[in-house]
Amino acid sequence: MSDLLARHRAVMPNWMALYYERPIEIVSGKGVRVTDAEGNTYLDFFAGIITNILGYDVEEVRQAVERQLATGVVHTSTAYLLRGQVELAEKIVALSGIKDAKVFFVNSGTEANETALLLATYARKSNQVLAMRQSYHGRSFGAIGVTANRSWKNNAYTPLTVHFLHGGDRHLPQFAHLSDADFIKVCTEDLRHVLATATGGDVAALIAEPIQGVGGFTMPPDGLYAAYKEVLDEYGALFISDEVQTGWGRTGQSFFGIHNHGVTPDIMTFAKGLGNGFAVGGVVARGDLMDAPHATGLSTFGGNPIAMAAANATLDYILDHDLQSNAARQGALLLDGLKEAAPRLPVVGAVRGKGLMFAVELVEPGTGEPSPPLAAAVMEETRKRGLLVGKGGLYGNVIRMAPPLTITEEDAREGLGILIDSLEAVSEAAK
Repeated sequence: MSDLLARHRAVMPNWMALYYERPIEIVSGKGVRVTDAEGNTYLDFFAGIITNILGYDVEEVRQAVERQLATGVVHTSTAYLLRGQVELAEKIVALSGIKDAKVFFVNSGTEANETALLLATYARKSNQVLAMRQSYHGRSFGAIGVTANRSWKNNAYTPLTVHFLHGGDRHLPQFAHLSDADFIKVCTEDLRHVLATATGGDVAALIAEPIQGVGGFTMPPDGLYAAYKEVLDEYGALFISDEVQTGWGRTGQSFFGIHNHGVTPDIMTFAKGLGNGFAVGGVVARGDLMDAPHATGLSTFGGNPIAMAAANATLDYILDHDLQSNAARQGALLLDGLKEAAPRLPVVGAVRGKGLMFAVELVEPGTGEPSPPLAAAVMEETRKRGLLVGKGGLYGNVIRMAPPLTITEEDAREGLGILIDSLEAVSEAAK
């Protein structure tokens, strides 16, 4: 393993982060478990950064991909009709709730958000965009422009004029004492003030994650985006919901995260879990917005036959097995268990989440200051006990988890036990 790590560091950029003091190589997987090159097996609560939504070696997905491979057609490009692409788009249109919607497939969430920003700025003939503080929308030029997390921004150059709103930052002292209703009111008044003072009025769109992924699964109370959309509609501005992490039933409460707010956006972006590990992303938008750009466009690999076979099989599996309901059940078990344990764990500052998208914030005992070292320590403890988790948050002090939607109650209880044991060990060491 040390040889592979040395080779990695010799040819890969330094900014490609690796988890753990001794990074692992995952060589096989089955169900919700993976095995590393040294033979250690782990319960996977991060699923390839919220991507292996069904887990590993899912027969229905494997067979769909193998059937497509057997045809010999791995790629044709969007210059030809692609049956799988049309079939998947029809399903997504029906699930989106967007009137007269159309779909464009790409390869990743970053590409999807770039496409959504292009559609919105073209439609509104404006480069003014609103985004949320603590947000993350990708690593490309435009996506970084609407990202509000300094750890993920290399520079301030952007083709967009961006203003950032409150919503996921309720922990700030000026908001912490407010009820949900009062917080929504204050944020909405701030939106009106931003529109009146910092913009030229012709704002193209607001882009927002219903639950902020890299931000550490922070989220506004349900209803904030409904209030925001009322204001945006007054100005003719569009609403883009970034569903890259919150889509496909993961929140348990609704199939797309934005629907938790009672809102149907003008544009939604998606990626990650849809392909269960195969590269697929896309945009679903009102037909008039999708059809508007005058220049010819295509995506060489977006919507390719292999990715479409995997994505169709994955989406069918989610719907046929009602995995949204499973996310609600197992997520409640995990969140309730963590919240019950939190008061006796001085390193835990907060527990939050929705469905199978939940997080634990690590803080210094006594001061409550964000503690990235303690988050790193929890990751090492969970790994030692056979559980893989992720990390995030504005300050890098949040353990974030998004297991496959196929986890059983037994899996959830096992993972919960490991999490609590690990948090207890770190709390004891931090005394």
